[in-house]
Amino acid sequence: MPRIQLAFSPCPNDTFVFNAIVNKRIDLEGFNFEYQMHDVEMLNHMAMEPGIDVIKVSYHAYLYLQQNYILLDSGSALGSGNGPLFIAGKNYSGEELSDLTVAIPGEFTTANLLMKLAYPMVKKKKIMLFSEIEQAILSGEVDAGVIIHENRFTYEKRGLKKIADLGEYWETMMECPIPLGGIIARKGLGYDRINKLNRVLFRSVQYAMKHPYDAMPFVRANAQEMDEAVIEKHINLYVNDYTLSLGTRGRVALTYLLEIARERNLVS
Repeated sequence: MPRIQLAFSPCPNDTFVFNAIVNKRIDLEGFNFEYQMHDVEMLNHMAMEPGIDVIKVSYHAYLYLQQNYILLDSGSALGSGNGPLFIAGKNYSGEELSDLTVAIPGEFTTANLLMKLAYPMVKKKKIMLFSEIEQAILSGEVDAGVIIHENRFTYEKRGLKKIADLGEYWETMMECPIPLGGIIARKGLGYDRINKLNRVLFRSVQYAMKHPYDAMPFVRANAQEMDEAVIEKHINLYVNDYTLSLGTRGRVALTYLLEIARERNLVS
C-alpha cells in the first residue's frame, strides 16, 4: 500500500476538505495517507524542501514551486469576496501608509503578494502567525496588519477597522476569482499516482459537500476559532465550486496572478 505524506492547515476549510481522506470515508485507491497539519506559512516553507508528497500551499508560494510540483485540480481556495483584509486600529491617510509597520501572515502567502500589488509603498513588514495579528495591532506592536482565514469574521468585534479588502482590489483589477491557495503534488510521484491523487481529492471534496455534518467533529477538533457560526461562515466562504474543480476560469485566475507578479518583478 503506497504511503503518501500529506500536509495541510488546521483551518476549517482544509479540515473540511480532507476529512474524508483522513477518516477513510471514501475509496483511497490503495493509498495510505500519513497527514500532518501546520500554519499556512510553515506549509509554504515545507514545500520548498523535499519530503512531502501532497501539500496545501499559498498560490504565491506555488509560483516558486512549479518545477517540482504539479497543481491538483481539486482542493483549492478561490472565489469572490473571500480575500485578505488590510486592517488597523484607526484610519490612516494614503500619505501615512509608507510609515506603517504592517504585520503579514507570511512572506510567501498570497496575502503578502496582494499587499505588494495594492500597496507597494508599504515596506516595513513583520511576519507573524495569522492568529496573532489582531492582538499585535491592539497592543501597539504593529500599526496595521493583513488578516486571513477566520479573522475576517472577528476583527470588527475587537474594534479594528478595515483599510482595504485586498480581494476586492484583485477582483476589480483582474475581473476574475481570487486565487488564494491550492493543493500540489510532487512530480516525482509519477503520472499514474498523481492521476489517482486527483481522483481521490475530488472524491474527498465531493463527499464533504454532500455530507457536511460528517466533517464537523474533525473540523471542530482542529479549529483555532471554536465559535460554531464562525466555523460555518469560514467553510461557506472558502469551499465552493472552485474547490471541487479549478476549471478554466480558476486556472486563468492563477495565470493572471503569475503574469502580474512577474510584470511587477514580485517573483523571480
